[in-house]
Order: sequence, then structure tokens, then C-alpha cells
Amino acid sequence: MVAALACSAPVWAQFRIEISGVGGTQMPIAVAEFRDEVDSPQPVSSIIRADLERSGQFSLVNVAGAQLSETSLPAWSDWRGRNADALAAGSITRLADGRFDVRFKLWDVVKGQDLGGESLAVPADDLRLAAHRIADKIYQTLTGERGVFATRMAYVTKAGGRYSLRITDADGEGGQVALASPEPIISPAWSPDGRELAYVSFERHKAVVWVQDLSSGRRRVLADFRGSNSAPSFSPDGQSVVLTLSREGGSQLFVMDRNGGNVRRLTQTQAIDTEATFTPDSRTLYFVSDRGGGPQIYRMPVAGGAAERVTFNGTYNISPALSPDGRSLAFITRDGGGNFKLCVMDLASGNVQQITDTTRDEKPSFAPNGRLIVYATRAGGRDVLMTTTLDGGIKAKLLSTQADVREPTWGPFGR
Repeated sequence: MVAALACSAPVWAQFRIEISGVGGTQMPIAVAEFRDEVDSPQPVSSIIRADLERSGQFSLVNVAGAQLSETSLPAWSDWRGRNADALAAGSITRLADGRFDVRFKLWDVVKGQDLGGESLAVPADDLRLAAHRIADKIYQTLTGERGVFATRMAYVTKAGGRYSLRITDADGEGGQVALASPEPIISPAWSPDGRELAYVSFERHKAVVWVQDLSSGRRRVLADFRGSNSAPSFSPDGQSVVLTLSREGGSQLFVMDRNGGNVRRLTQTQAIDTEATFTPDSRTLYFVSDRGGGPQIYRMPVAGGAAERVTFNGTYNISPALSPDGRSLAFITRDGGGNFKLCVMDLASGNVQQITDTTRDEKPSFAPNGRLIVYATRAGGRDVLMTTTLDGGIKAKLLSTQADVREPTWGPFGR
């Protein structure tokens, strides 16, 4: 049986995070342990530190021996002596109704300046989310850009012959099972508002595209035509879905309304055209085609017209993912040794940079602020997820302890 569930029951500690690499210019920041954190169900300050370090924008300063909270007046000379440019501290208090009051404050150590703070009253199950939101606040205050730590990811796990579609925090933890099945689940894709996921399920013993509401668990069939239905991707306005259908012979690109109506064929070739994704302005599609003899990435107008080849390095390039600003293209290339590597192309110049040293990379997906990429790979004999900065300088391994992990996709802002 296939089980579709509303995302309510948490599955804690699915992952542990290992961070490696050295970034370029990073801001040294100290995040002290929150007062009374020892009595909290979640290590809030540790979650904040891991978020900031994983971003590649910060280096962590040793906070050993520090006893601070949001009401403290920091000893500036001490923290300058530790080479900190910024300092964060806070407290966690259990309220009479069982919730937790989480407070923090951020300081500019160089200027000796209070940069503000925040207070959040949350149930125990939302303490991780509160920590991510604090990390987002710190990130935005210090960089001027929106953080992604409170966003979500979707991915597929396989364990003991069973497949699960999971929704988690952006660090891979705090997950819920949205769908469980003995048959494969592939190609999850977020709606722009983060309320739905499209995906391909083989529960009917063929590839069928479903859309699931994540708050209620309700599912609907989007595409169950003759032949195969695969590789769905929402348009940026959420009103259309592009996907690959073989209902007219071959595997070609089609676009349809989000409710499954108004189906329109986009490509007219004898090749396999698949893995299409919209540009942020909804005018162009990037997709994979073997029309030139091997799989390469092409682009074409959504309104129709000729396709233009984009990738030329090597004979095998797949899985295009566009950055939110439309300037960068992440994809997977196969090198001469048969290894699959994550690459990033600057679309203005066409320059390509290989940013991983692993050999089984799959399915890149950009964070909604465009600063990180999540991808699947093979490490230590396990299928795992990793995040990386766009230059490959900082990588974080989200190491599964229970199952092989595949098909990651990073959700939008707006949680």
C-alpha cells in the first residue's frame, strides 16, 4: 500500500552534518550557548552555529567559557581578543503553557554596537525552526541577503525495499514522511508557494505524475497518459507544469495547466527530451536532449521556437538547475573516467567550473537565495546529500544513518 501523510509527526535526527573546506572571505562570528539551553529539547545555539558555518559566509569563533544572554553587556575587548567581528547570545525559558520562549541578541563587536534581536514563543516541536529563523535573522543582518535556514527540502529515501518521500528542514533534520511506497518515487518538484509537491510514483506499475498538498496530505493525479509521464517542474507563477510524456511516441516536452488541463506539446523531435526547468521569467526552458547523439543541455522559448545547445564540455551533461537570479546553471557532467561531477556554468560567459571531488553526483538544486546547492552523491559506501557553495569552497555532508538518499530539491521561501 501507498501511504500519503500530512506532515505532522516529526522524525528527529535523520542526519548529522559534517562541514569541510575553506571559503574565501568569511566573517568571524561567536554564537554563545544560550542561557538554560541545557534544559531545552533542542541544542538551539548549535543549530544556529551549524547553519551559519554551512552557508560559507561565516567562520566560527571559540566561545569556551562564555556565559552570556540577550541581556548581557559584552566585554568588547575580550571578544575582539578572540578575533570576533560579531557576537550572538540568548536564552531559552519554558513557559507555563509548555511552550519555550527563545530570545537572542546580535552585536557588532568591532563597533561595540547592538544590532537588535528577537523573541519567539514556540512549542517544543518548533524549537529547531526557531533556531533556523534566528540564524536567518543573523545572516540577513550581517550580509544584507535573505537566509535560507528556515526553508525546507524534499528528497527520497530507500530502505529495505521501501521508498519514502521526506520533507525536512534545510539542514536535513526535523523530517516528516509525505509518502511511503514499495514502488519507486522520483523527481519531486516544489510548487513556488511551497504548499505542494509534484512527483513521479510507480505505484500503478508505470510512471505517473502526482501532486500532493503537504498540509493535508491530499493527492491528485496530474498526468497518467498512455506511456510514461515524468520529470515535472512548476512554472515560477505556479500556474503551469512542464513535463515529459511519451503519449504520442518518443519522450517529448509538454506543458499543461497546474490542474492537468490545456496540454500542449513543446518539442517535435525523434530524440529524448526531458528534465525541463523554467527560467525565473517563465519565458525559457532549459532541458536535456540527446538530439545531437548524446545527452546535452539545451534551451528554447516556452512560446515555441528553435532549441539552442548550452553545454559543450564533454559528451554527457544532464540535470539542469537554474539559480533564482537566472545567472548560473548547475548540472551533472560525466568525465572521461566515467565519473559524474557537479558543475556550475556562468551563463553570461559560458565558463564552467567543476566544484566537487566526488564521483557519483546527481540532481543539483539551488537554495532560494542562490547561495548554496544541494545534490545527491555517494560517499563512504552510502547515498547521501551534500550542500555546497557555488565555488565548492564549503561543503556539508548530510549523512543518512538509516537509508540511502536521492532526488533532493530545495523548497522556496515562505515557510
